[in-house]
Amino acid sequence: MTDLNIQTLGLDKEGFLLDLSDWSPDIAVMLADNESITVTAAHWEILDLLRRFYQETEVAPAMRPFVKLVHEELGPEKGNSIYLMTLFGPSPALIAAKCAGLPRPTNCL
Repeated sequence: MTDLNIQTLGLDKEGFLLDLSDWSPDIAVMLADNESITVTAAHWEILDLLRRFYQETEVAPAMRPFVKLVHEELGPEKGNSIYLMTLFGPSPALIAAKCAGLPRPTNCL
């Protein structure tokens, strides 16, 4: 897997993994880098939460449920759209799901 790069990943036209089982922390870093994001501990906290949520529900949450999930699990200082936008840009639910190796959230622009 050392020769793996963003061009050799199986991605759809929007950059989401075609095979969710291909995800790994290294893949997450590549996907984030492709979005001009440098993954920090704060990013991992959100990505891990999203992956756990998806394993339990098989749902990649759109923005409102995403904010609510983070608010419930990590508190109000992190569970708000402004904080999530500082981490994942103008479409946090979309970009975080992509980096977490989840499918595209429904109803996300």
